[in-house]
Amino acid sequence: MNKRMFLIGLVSLLTLLLSACGSGSSWEEEEVVEVSNRIISDDVKVKWELEGDQASSLIRLRITNNGSSINDFEVNHEKLLHLIVVSEDLSYFTHIHPEYKGNGVFEIENEFPAGGKYRMIADFKPTNGNSMSKMEWVTVEGKGKQLEAITIDNSLEKVVPEGKVALLIEPQLESKKELTLKFTLTDVNTNQPLSDLEPYLGSIGHVVVLSEDGERYLHVHAIEGQGSGPVALFETEFTESGGYKIWAQFQRNGQVFTVPYIVNVP
Repeated sequence: MNKRMFLIGLVSLLTLLLSACGSGSSWEEEEVVEVSNRIISDDVKVKWELEGDQASSLIRLRITNNGSSINDFEVNHEKLLHLIVVSEDLSYFTHIHPEYKGNGVFEIENEFPAGGKYRMIADFKPTNGNSMSKMEWVTVEGKGKQLEAITIDNSLEKVVPEGKVALLIEPQLESKKELTLKFTLTDVNTNQPLSDLEPYLGSIGHVVVLSEDGERYLHVHAIEGQGSGPVALFETEFTESGGYKIWAQFQRNGQVFTVPYIVNVP
């Protein structure tokens, strides 16, 4: 009798323990669920659509994750999505911000200078995902134009209506090294430093770098805590040697202006 009661008690205890272990998820299981729900760049696709021709084109982006629309995006540098559009010969550049229509769709009207191939680059950050960039070559209908030669600049000091902007790359221009892009802005007439830059997209400015073949888009970061000029500092790394075009964007008196440079990276 005692032996029988002992066995019944032992079975009951084991049943209770197994039930307790199975009733709650373990830390490892919770971690797996968290990771599996995160949006990974490799799973994200952008479908690019163009309606119209060069004179008036509607650009539409459909963003999906594993085939399903991404519905939520986080503000990144003051916008939900940044769209860079560059012509095949790098002579045309625009940085625009499409309107979010919902269900992963962004749209914006744009007037292209001519028909032909354009590199489109979208920067965005899905909720529960990292910041990511997606690129595609698209063809714009309409009359084309002769492509301009991509020529390396002899001088990295440029004059635009808003001022004179000199670029210095430190410590020296070379590939596969962390570099600082130092822009110094001065008044064209007085040569006095310009210290009235206004914040643009949450920082002192914005810089885009693209290889001459349009295949390498570099991430450039403004150093935090900068004021309003006359010096603006950015950090980047040229992943390979070759020709690159740099577009630096700043804002003064409520107007954004762009300064282009073409460099050869050893």
